[in-house]
Amino acid sequence: MKTTDIEPFFATLKAANPQPASELEYTNVFELLAAVLLSAQATDAGVNKATRRLFPVANTPAKVLALGLPALTEAVKTIGLYRNKARNLYETCRILVERHGGEVPRTREALEALPGVGRKTANVVLNVAFGEPTMAVDTHIFRVGNRTGLAPGKNPLEVERKLLERVPAEYRVDAHHWLILHGRYVCLARQPRCAQCAVAAYCDSRELFLPG
Repeated sequence: MKTTDIEPFFATLKAANPQPASELEYTNVFELLAAVLLSAQATDAGVNKATRRLFPVANTPAKVLALGLPALTEAVKTIGLYRNKARNLYETCRILVERHGGEVPRTREALEALPGVGRKTANVVLNVAFGEPTMAVDTHIFRVGNRTGLAPGKNPLEVERKLLERVPAEYRVDAHHWLILHGRYVCLARQPRCAQCAVAAYCDSRELFLPG
């Protein structure tokens, strides 16, 4: 993607969705952290189904600890890899209570020290909860970044760094939401919907998928 195409690419995405948001359901920072931790290799819809059972009874670290690991595991059993995720979430809650006064920390270092929290999860929390211009590169953003030529890279970290270099500052806070949603609903992995794509004109791969 040419540098001159980047601003209109994001301007078009913004015009279609001025206030993009995560499709995970949450009402506080801890709920966001828990939902993102549970979402690895799972759909947002599947995570929401589980957290609708969990959060009404345990939506703080202290309440999760009071609930206990067996009940937590039961609450999230519809999610893939649920046993390991439940253990990670429970241990994360213990650390939050013991080391952070029950609050979700605001630094990458502290977030990534929590069990089950990697760079992508930390980026989501820093961006969505605290408004930092981070890029949480999931499979959708990795695909869109490479396919469009916006941020080509061999791994998620390369794509993340390229996005931070190339995305204009005015779009940076919301960029990862626009890119995730674009990858989830338009720029699909096997059959991208290029004919319905509002930003196809700026995409390096348009000639591969658009007829004629």
